[in-house]
Amino acid sequence: MPVIALAPGYQGEVRDRVENFNGNQLVYFGWDRHMLFCSPTTLPLPPAMPFQTLVEQVLTPLLAAHPGGAAIDWAHARWQLSDAPFVPDLQASLADNGIGHKSLLRLQTPEPSGGNPAYY
Repeated sequence: MPVIALAPGYQGEVRDRVENFNGNQLVYFGWDRHMLFCSPTTLPLPPAMPFQTLVEQVLTPLLAAHPGGAAIDWAHARWQLSDAPFVPDLQASLADNGIGHKSLLRLQTPEPSGGNPAYY
């Protein structure tokens, strides 16, 4: 998001450059229509991480706090990358899947039946 400085000629240091994350990159992750997570989460991830590892070791534990997290059928999940439909290669790295520094990765799962609508 661009920032407009109030002081003319202001030059600030960009602190969220990929070089500042010790080999990791920032990936924004959101689970659409699930309000327990009201906004995307920022994850510092290695670009060489396989997508399957992201799902199993990062996203599954992250979403376990949600009452419907354990019921996610990952095989039928739909994904968007930067607002475009995306079909990940589970064996390929994040970088090879086109997921770069400050990419927005969105998970979409079917609406749950029943449960507390405050969570969805």
